[in-house]
Amino acid sequence: MRTDTGEARDQIAQWHELLGDVPFATKQGWDVREAIKAHVLASPYPVLPVDVARRWRAYRRDRLDRHTDPTPVADPDDPAAWRAELLGTRHAVAAGATAPATHRQITSGEPHPDIEERLAAIGSCIPPAARAELAKYRPTRASREAAIAAGGPDVLRVRCAWCHAAEGEPCRSRRVGLDGRARGNAPRATPHPSRIDLAAAAQTQQVAA
Repeated sequence: MRTDTGEARDQIAQWHELLGDVPFATKQGWDVREAIKAHVLASPYPVLPVDVARRWRAYRRDRLDRHTDPTPVADPDDPAAWRAELLGTRHAVAAGATAPATHRQITSGEPHPDIEERLAAIGSCIPPAARAELAKYRPTRASREAAIAAGGPDVLRVRCAWCHAAEGEPCRSRRVGLDGRARGNAPRATPHPSRIDLAAAAQTQQVAA
């Protein structure tokens, strides 16, 4: 504590200079009195400007970490106005004048517990009309889905013993050359017959179990 009037005045001026960018309080949860109180309760040492400034920087950093820049309303063909609006929004968020736009918080974490139940109820996240339009652009998938809907086995659930296509992968056209080696690796629109038989046997075994 400064007991001399001149020294106390100099100390106050120094604090004003060092903490000139720290607001007294904001509408978004910052209050310098709370910061000083937290320091007094946690530390045996007298509060210094750096203690307040450190808490203010942590407050700003936390707000900016939770903020996602919204799309500016300025003309995107005007880079100066676009950048000025972005910086203005960030400054308002960091200064505690505006709440962060927490888009990341909305989409973070695990899916809602009822998402899987809803998908199981509707069968797919693709509407039937859209799936019908897509069928002509992906005939292999459309044929597979039609076979499953008709009660047939999901052929891609098993590995192909002929072309060695992995589960989930379409069969490949493999021709054997005169040297005994496989030639060609183009995907087939239809699976190999042996793979269909293997998938049917696996389905039968699963039903029996």
